[in-house]
Amino acid sequence: MKFFFDEAQRLHNPVNFLSSGAAQPNPEQPGRVQALLDGAKAAGLTQSATEDHGMGPIGRVHSAEYVHFLRHIYKRWQRIEGASPEVIPNIHPDRRTVSYPKSAVGQAGFHMADTACPISEHTFHSAYWSAQTAISATNDVLAGAHASYALCRPPGHHAFADLAGGFCFFNNSAIAAAHLKQNGLRAAVVDVDLHHGNGTQGIFYADPDVLTVSVHADPIRYYPFFWGHAHERGEGDALGTNLNLPLKMGTGDEGFLEALDRGLERVQDFGADIIVVALGLDAFEGDPFGGLSVSEQGFAEIGKRFARMDMPCVMVQEGGYLCDELGDNLTAFMNGFQGV
Repeated sequence: MKFFFDEAQRLHNPVNFLSSGAAQPNPEQPGRVQALLDGAKAAGLTQSATEDHGMGPIGRVHSAEYVHFLRHIYKRWQRIEGASPEVIPNIHPDRRTVSYPKSAVGQAGFHMADTACPISEHTFHSAYWSAQTAISATNDVLAGAHASYALCRPPGHHAFADLAGGFCFFNNSAIAAAHLKQNGLRAAVVDVDLHHGNGTQGIFYADPDVLTVSVHADPIRYYPFFWGHAHERGEGDALGTNLNLPLKMGTGDEGFLEALDRGLERVQDFGADIIVVALGLDAFEGDPFGGLSVSEQGFAEIGKRFARMDMPCVMVQEGGYLCDELGDNLTAFMNGFQGV
């Protein structure tokens, strides 16, 4: 199996984020890259170069207004006297239908859902190449590969069409699914990250041609709080094409796999041609966020579940934060998928 990555993805280096009102060191660090690279290579994956496919595939998912904001906001922010080193909003509108301000501060509030997605000098460049990595892996599968892995960093599944959030800027999994749809395939996004893929859900919530499934920690008291509840099923013609499977905090392998089996049954019922795996590794029992308790062997079993679907897969890296076992968990997942 091939995997894709571009060195530009290391450049984004956020310093802080606000958690419960307190500034904390940002866990979405460039160091994640090396652990994941080591894990991919240990599983026998072969690195291929990410190619530049331009803005077209990104623009199928994200608005031009939002792309313009991401491209220019850092330089604009630096012109504000006394501004913070990173772009972090201090005001948010109460709805998406409000007027659009000219102010950099106002636009930051409009386009950034929370204080966990600071924008610094290289954020746009790294996010752009993270998206290109997802597109390159998708094209590998479109060209005939059974599966391909996109080592995407920064991650993407909390980003909406015009809204960054939760360390995410471009929604790589959604870009992959939209690219597959553009090429005539019926895609299902199955998100196994600790946190609900709220941005992916939002992007496809009214789209009957893309199924979204998410297995995650119950958001009733956990990020992203407002999305990811079981009653959210899609809308309009897409009613029934969104399935959320929230889990009690601390759930381990058995409960996670049981929910995943339900999600994969929905993929079969949807008649999907291909699966986009939003591959979070932060459900691990030793991950710094500590919400669920999946073991290394549990990740191998998750990989086996996807393999048993006997369906092409594009695997897009989402969360999974620095701990000694991060690369090992990726290796376990890939070995499970490959039957090693």
